[in-house]
Amino acid sequence: MVAWNNLRNLGSIAVGTGAGLAAYYYQRLRDSNNMVQNSWTTSDQPVNDAAIWDPNWDCRDPKSCVRPVRNDSPQEQNRFNNELEKVRVKATRHIVLVRHGQYLDVGEHDKDHHLTDLGKLQAKYTGQRLHELGIKWDKIVVSTMTRAQETSEMILNEIKYEPEKVKHCHYLREGAPIPPQPPVGHWRPEKSFFRDGARIEAAFRRYFHRAYPDQEHDSYTLIIGHANVIRYFVCRALQLPPEAWLRMNINHGSITWLTISPSGNVCIKHLGESGYMPAQHLSHRIPREVKNVV
Repeated sequence: MVAWNNLRNLGSIAVGTGAGLAAYYYQRLRDSNNMVQNSWTTSDQPVNDAAIWDPNWDCRDPKSCVRPVRNDSPQEQNRFNNELEKVRVKATRHIVLVRHGQYLDVGEHDKDHHLTDLGKLQAKYTGQRLHELGIKWDKIVVSTMTRAQETSEMILNEIKYEPEKVKHCHYLREGAPIPPQPPVGHWRPEKSFFRDGARIEAAFRRYFHRAYPDQEHDSYTLIIGHANVIRYFVCRALQLPPEAWLRMNINHGSITWLTISPSGNVCIKHLGESGYMPAQHLSHRIPREVKNVV
């Protein structure tokens, strides 16, 4: 009898020890997972207000377009859900921005600012690249400035498009969108910021938003414009400080690609992509003199 009791006690100890070890390793594993998660999410640190994404940045979040629920009745909840479904976005918008080719800044008027031979070649390379991508364009929008118009002519010669889908927009003209940070000591166009800022912001609101609810398929918009405007658009679309626009540099004829998902989230696929051009044909500054294209 004594032997049986001892054996039973040993069994209880073994079971208890096994359960204890299992619980111990499970806790260690869970703590390890938490430590790994915390190490890359820094969840123990407060999130900067500037880093929080605004899902209703374009004022088209479905819930903001529907009258809120007034009471807890099933009828009211059904009404809300039905209206919400009608404004729900199903498609993705792709916005491809191209900077004009190199031009020569001579003369007092925009009509005198024509593309250089290199600028025309850059635009041709860009058009060939867009043709290789095989995109069917739903809309093509071009700045009304001379260098953008000439760039568009070179690009349109290379791609397939429907003429009626080409539009020309004064809002996309080059300008100074907002005073940059850090400030640039030698460049202080204060008057330009007041004159151009509202126009460029209006252009952003016109072309950057999620798809309409009745859009069934993904759409592609090509915008041919200018460096300052494109860089400002990138900052605004990604909800980065717009004052950071001058911290980026994009080449002549380069491609910047932004995608707006049905949820309203925005991601950038390309920023100033120009790797399809030979290295000797790359440029980003206005030349002081025209050089022969090699």
